[in-house]
This record gives sequence, C-alpha cells and structure tokens, in this order.
Amino acid sequence: MFSVIACIRNDHDWRLIAVAAIVCLAGSIATMLLLLRAQRSEGTQRRLWTAACAFASGVGIWSTHFIAMLAYDGGIPIAYEIRGTTLSVLVAIAASWIALAVALTGTSRYAFAVGGLLLGLGIAAMHFTGMRAVETQGQVTFDFTSTVTAVIFGTLIAGGALHAFWTMSGVGRLVVSTLLLVLAICAMHFKSMSGVSLVPDPSIAAADVFDPAWLAGGVIAASTTLILMAFGALFLDRHLTDLRGLVNASLDGMMIVRDDEIIDVNERFADLCGRSASELARTSPAELFVQDCERPVDRPAFGGSCELELLHADGRRIPVEYICRTIEYRGRECDVIFVRDLSQRKEAERTIEHLAHHDALTDLSNRSSFDRRMAQAIAVASARNEPLAVLCLDLDRFKAVNDIFGHGEGDRILRKVADILRAACGEGDTIARLGGDEFAIIQPSVAQPEASRQLSDRILGLFSEEMDTNRDPMAVGVSIGVAIYPADGVTADRLCNNADTALYRAKQTGKGIACFFDAEMDAAVRTRRQIENDLRHAVVRRQLFLEYQPLVDVRDDRVVGYEALLRWRHPDRGLVSPSVFIPIAEESGSIIQIGEWVLEQACFEAVRWNEPLPISVNISPVQFLLPNLFDQIEGILRRTGLEPRRLELEITEAALMHNRDDVLTTLVRLRLLGVRIVMDDFGTGHSSLSNLQTFPFDKLKIDCSFTAALDKDPAAHAIIRAIIALGQSLNLPVVTEGVETERQRQIIVEEGCQQIQGFLSGRPGRAPSSSQQPARHRLKSAEA
Repeated sequence: MFSVIACIRNDHDWRLIAVAAIVCLAGSIATMLLLLRAQRSEGTQRRLWTAACAFASGVGIWSTHFIAMLAYDGGIPIAYEIRGTTLSVLVAIAASWIALAVALTGTSRYAFAVGGLLLGLGIAAMHFTGMRAVETQGQVTFDFTSTVTAVIFGTLIAGGALHAFWTMSGVGRLVVSTLLLVLAICAMHFKSMSGVSLVPDPSIAAADVFDPAWLAGGVIAASTTLILMAFGALFLDRHLTDLRGLVNASLDGMMIVRDDEIIDVNERFADLCGRSASELARTSPAELFVQDCERPVDRPAFGGSCELELLHADGRRIPVEYICRTIEYRGRECDVIFVRDLSQRKEAERTIEHLAHHDALTDLSNRSSFDRRMAQAIAVASARNEPLAVLCLDLDRFKAVNDIFGHGEGDRILRKVADILRAACGEGDTIARLGGDEFAIIQPSVAQPEASRQLSDRILGLFSEEMDTNRDPMAVGVSIGVAIYPADGVTADRLCNNADTALYRAKQTGKGIACFFDAEMDAAVRTRRQIENDLRHAVVRRQLFLEYQPLVDVRDDRVVGYEALLRWRHPDRGLVSPSVFIPIAEESGSIIQIGEWVLEQACFEAVRWNEPLPISVNISPVQFLLPNLFDQIEGILRRTGLEPRRLELEITEAALMHNRDDVLTTLVRLRLLGVRIVMDDFGTGHSSLSNLQTFPFDKLKIDCSFTAALDKDPAAHAIIRAIIALGQSLNLPVVTEGVETERQRQIIVEEGCQQIQGFLSGRPGRAPSSSQQPARHRLKSAEA
C-alpha cells in the first residue's frame, strides 16, 4: 500500500488523480443505484436494467483507468492505440455484465460474492487490456509481485462490495458497497501501476494513436455524460415507474387510443382481455367490445359512458362499464378509456334477483314468483283456450318430525322433498314452496285432468319409495289437492282456493292421497274450513261466552254446583252448536287457546258468586298434550283467586288413551292442589273399570245418551243401575246428565242416584247471582 502511495506521489498528476477519483466515485454510485433497480425488477425489465448497470460500471472503470493513466508520468511520452483502447472499454462492460448477471441470478449472498469476485477479475482484465493499448518508444514491464497483489486485492474488495450490497440494507448498503467498489478499482490500478516500469527503446515505432489531450477530454466528457445519463435514467424511470405503478394499481382497466388504434394499456386491462400489452398494441378497440351481445361496437359509441361486453382471449364475454375521455398524450390528442369489470356486480344482481324469486332453502320458486307465474300461465291458457292444473301439496307428519328431530333435520327433509318434486315434474311445470311444508305446482297441459292425475301418481310413488314412513321415523308423507282451469275457476285466487280445499279433503279422508276439487263434495269441507278459520279468532273477537247449568241434589232439590258450558255466537251463522265447533277446534288445535279462556272465565265468574258453590269445567283430551297444563291451571287459580276445592275438571276417558303416565302425573298433582277430578260421559267410548282404579276420580257422570233411552230401552236402564251401584261401592258420587222428564227423574231416584243435571232441573243460562239461589242452598260437604 505504501508503494501505491509513493507511486501516486512521485509518478502521477494530483489534479488528474482527483478527477479520476471523482469519476470513479460517480460511476460506482451509478452502478449501485442501477443494480438496486435491477434487483427490484423481474423478467425483461431486470435484463435491461442489468445491461444498463453493466454499461455504467464498465464505463466508470474504464474512465477511471484512463484518466489515472493520463495523470501518470513515466518519463517518456505516452499515447494510446485506438483499437486497444476501444477493446478495453468493451472488456470492462462485458466483464461487468457477466459479474452482475451471475449476482442477480442467484438467491443467496454467495451469488453476490461470486459476482463480486468476477467483477474484480473484470477490473483486472480491463486494466491489463488498457495497458496493452499504451503506445510509447519503450518497453512496458510489470513487477510480478505487485501485479498479483493488485489482482488479489482488487478481486477480494470487489467481492466484498457486492457481498455488502446483499447483506446490508437502507442507505448503508449503498454507501458501503460504493466505497468498497471505488477502493477495489483504485487498489487494482494504483497497486498494479506501482510495479510498472517504462524502458526507453527508440527502435519501437508508434501506431495509430489517440492524442493524450484529446483522449483526456473525450474520456472525461464521455464518462461525465454517461454517468449523468445514468442518474437521469434512474430519476426518469423512478418517476415513470411511479406513474405506471399508480396506473397499474388501479382496479379499472385503462387504454389509450389514437386514430382508432390502441397505443398503450395498463396491466388491469391486459388481464381483462387475457392478452399481453404487445398483443393489444395497434389493435382497434372495436375488435375488443360487443354490444347487444351480437354486433361489434361501432365507432360512434365511443366518447361517452355505457355498459358493454369485453371479449376475452378465451372467448368469454365480460360485462364492463367504460368511460371515455380525451387528453393530450405524447404531444397528440388521444382517447383514454377506463374499463371497469362488472362481473361481480352482475353476479350479485343475479343472485339478488334469484333470491327475490326463489326459496333460499330449497331453491324452488317462492310465493311471489308463484303468483307471477300463475298469472302468466292463466293468461297463456286463456289465449290458447287450453286447460291448466294447479296442485297444492302438504306434508304429513312434518310438524312432528320437525319438533322431535329438530329444525336441521326438518330442513334436510324439505330439501329432499324439493328434489322429489323436481324428479316428478316436467320441464314446463312450475314448482314452488309457499311456506313451511306447503308446496304448489303449476302444470300447463292440454291433456288435463289426466296429466295432473299422472303427475300426482308419480309424486305419491316417489314419496313411497324415498319416504317409507313404516321403517323411517323421520320420513314424511304428502297429500295433494288438484284444481283444473277453467272448470274449477278462472282466476288465480279461485283456483288456488279450490285446490287447497281439495287438499283439505285429502287430509281429512286419510292423508297420503290426491283429491280433485269437487264442488258438491267440497262444499261441506269449505264450510268446515271457514268455521276452523273463524274459531282461531273467536276469542279475540269476543264471540265466545259461557252459560251455566246447575247440578241439583234430588233429595231436597238444592243446587250443589254449576257446569260451565261454552257457546259461540257467530256474526253470520248465529249460535253455532258445540257439537259442531268443538270437534273442529280439537282437530285444528285452537281448543288450546279456547280451553284456557273458558277455564279462566269460569273461575273469574265463580269467585263473584255469593255462595261458594263448585264450578265444573270440561277439559279436552287435546289440552292434556300440553306439558305445562298443571302450571296453566295453577296460574289461573292464582290470578282469579278461586279456591282449588271449588274447581271440578271434567275429563273423558279419551284423555287417558295416550300418554297415560303423563296424564296420571298431572291428575295427581291437581288432586294434591285441591282440584276435584270428574269422569265425564262414563259408559261410552273406551270405558274401562281399570281407569277407576288407576286414576284419582272424585265423581262419575252418566252420559245423557243412556238417560234419553232410560224409559224405552231396558239395556240403558240396566247400564244406569250398574253405574250407580259401581259409584256407591267405590264411594264416588254419581251425576246423571240429560234428565228432561219427571219419569226419568223418578227412575234415577229409585236407583239411588243423588245428583241430576238437565233441562228438568235447570236450563243453561247466565252466571248465577245471589237472587237466583235459594237461601237454603249450601255447598255439600266433601263426604257427600
């Protein structure tokens, strides 16, 4: 190193040495900046920036060498050969390109270290090639030790420069790698020059040479220009890269059109087209778009904003919205077209449209879609004078399956039912889920009603195959009602109502069958359905009321209690018989609400009586299906303030036929509460003596049908005698219902019955008051 310093001090012009150092530093800075840009690029861009970096590095090394050589004074005039000088710069550039390509090809620090070593060897190759271009009247000799040391130092330091570039980050990587590269170039040159000697030899003739003064000016000018161009390219590229990056970051495609030719596009537009930017260059926009899904876009369509379809390279048509604007681009007026992909929006619109007209669970048409298709089908059938069938379907046992196995299993069954209906129906049929487990089908066919009968048979057949209710506890059945246009109605409402009426008859007949609408047969069904519907609102509309019929002790004609009897005053039908509406209420389930109202109303009335007589209330077998029946009765007694011992609940033996254990538990709890239990209509239905032993009854009531035949039918007389004797033997009071004549009363008294109820002793009427009750009336003791 000291020899290098001595060489510089004794043999070189310090002013040119300073210029060489500045050129070397500027070239090294440009090299590292271009290398950083190449490292961040990919593909063709990386190759171009690598070439630019190699050019800047080679020119920097070459300029440093020759400016330093111009500063060298060996005691003999020196010139430089043209070909050798040119070859030296090419060697510098080529060696730099090979070294940098190796460094950027690898993915580890070793690749950059190897590249640095190759760069050091390239500096040495350039140095010795440049020395070969020296022309002088003498011999140029090299000291072997100095030369080898220069090559080793220069190579190692150059390797360290690229290694630091890879391992470090931030500004530090540029500073350290640049300084190391400057040191490598200087160490190579000046250490090598410290071992160079010029021996005069007048016999050597000079070849074509550069004049040193011209070479100095040219090298300095060329190196300065190239380095400034490198910095300018970096700045301009950074600026343009930011602009293009901003354009490419846009979610909208963009293309620039001039003279009906595309001259530039961003990456988003190229992706939408499925083509590269080079493929789109010089293409007419009219070749890329279509409107009305058929003809190409004509030129006048451009200039505004509209929705078109963009042709993808694979043949797909992508819905897009584009906006066209006019700008000045590269000095000429151009159209800039922004293209926005509408695929997701169109898909979302289609999804929303589909959900608006289809059931989310089964993907069948929903009610609104069914109503629209129904109106269209009737209009078409009317215009063509053709028949049309409407099928209403309702699943059997679905509610029980849904309650027992859960809503998830219920949803699975509904989807399976939808698949069955799709398999059974034809392409022109409309299948809809109207809600819950209700489905409907529109079947346009000229072969009605035979076509709808065949469709019903296919549906029932598929249900029997897919839903075996005998073996699968989760299987359901189906009932079908059919109405035909125009015979069964000419409007959508009338057709659907008549099909629904036929469905109701199918379910009442036995379920699992198909029924066609019949005006005569379905008149009673429609009346029953109307009564069922009106019953659901009877409590809220205050159409129900109670009448009270007394129970009389035949020994002294005293009233010992009252039975609450339900009455319904319909606004159109007048008083409806309990024998008509109570069975309907039990079948439809509305008896639950009605029964609770009756019990609460009767208890409320009984609390206001002057004498604490018991009140009897009938409990339907359906009410015993409620798991909270005991809590309901207890709550009513608490709210009304009626003493439990004054309430008598009358039940029939039908309530004991199902869930006997649950019914027994409820009755025992009611007895413990103080409520009395009465077996109503004893002797009819499923009467069993074991029930008297099992269940805690407090009283028996003989059905009025036996009383009506008492003086005419000896068998009825014998049955009454047996029931009265049974009650006496079990110490249970017996009440005979339906006593209407004095003869019936006389027979009852002779048989030993102590309480009667009927028109003879008192008709049902308003709630009793103190003025209606004789003063001698008193509540019978519990032992009676």
